[in-house]
Amino acid sequence: MDAPIPTLETLFEQLGLDSTPQAIDAFIDAHPLTEDVKLIDAPFWTPQQAAFLKEELRDDAEWAIAVDELNQRLHQPQ
Repeated sequence: MDAPIPTLETLFEQLGLDSTPQAIDAFIDAHPLTEDVKLIDAPFWTPQQAAFLKEELRDDAEWAIAVDELNQRLHQPQ
């Protein structure tokens, strides 16, 4: 049996953040990123969170799709 594909909600859980849809939307609204700031360099991550995100993107691991989704949403124009 295949493991479920990580979602944005499970990514937030993995990062130790509130994973309700409302909390995710509020987090994204409160932390917009400009084009010149990489997701992994955002100042609001703990060192552990940033390392996890970086590793998942670098390895194109199972979490990469959810991390990409978060990256896109944080970089959307307000």
